[in-house]
Amino acid sequence: MDAFDLQRMLLGEEPPLFFLEILARTLIIYLYMLVLLRWLGSRTIGQLSTVEFLLVIALGSAVGDVMFYPDVPLLHALLVVTIVVLINKALDLLMARSKRAQRVIDGTPEEAIRRGVICSTFADSTALSTSELFQQLRQNGIEHLGQVEHAYVETDGTLTIFKSGTIGRQGLPIVPPWEIEHPVEITPDAAPEEALVCMQCGTIQGQPGPVTCPNCGHDRWTRPVSDRTSIAPATHQNS
Repeated sequence: MDAFDLQRMLLGEEPPLFFLEILARTLIIYLYMLVLLRWLGSRTIGQLSTVEFLLVIALGSAVGDVMFYPDVPLLHALLVVTIVVLINKALDLLMARSKRAQRVIDGTPEEAIRRGVICSTFADSTALSTSELFQQLRQNGIEHLGQVEHAYVETDGTLTIFKSGTIGRQGLPIVPPWEIEHPVEITPDAAPEEALVCMQCGTIQGQPGPVTCPNCGHDRWTRPVSDRTSIAPATHQNS
């Protein structure tokens, strides 16, 4: 083999007619998958469940090689695609008939924020990091945690937010992003007359108060902020 052989690198070693075979292979695979996926039903990428996400990965692996490798038979790839789709359909039927199977396979929603405070169970989970949680909140127009009454991480990974109807409630600031401007850390001794907010979970502690947060046990505090405008109750959802 000659290194840097442009003809081999660009055209390969197959005859020129193989380009038409690639076209035919691609059309067959594409149309077959289109029929199967229409039978399964379609969702947007942001709504894919765990099973459907695995389906996308499996199908991508199954159909990629057969489109341009001459030694991979079409029927083998079509069989793999069919089996993967049938397994997916069987799991869908199982989850529709069994709530327990649905919880095991698809997971359950997780409460992230309750009345402006990050839940301690969520802080210990791996659903979203704090920075990812704050990013999704900002994308929904949230400036501080006090504006959030409830927030849930759904099974498909989206964050559902219910805003607070309480005007003027204070909370942990998340605007601007901490990577751009980090909140000023304040020790309880330095501000004996002020209420402070925990930088880990958003718990507001009146003064005088303990050095460590009673909710999460951390000892980093900053000044809470309040609404600059009135907040109306609303529900936002990422997609």
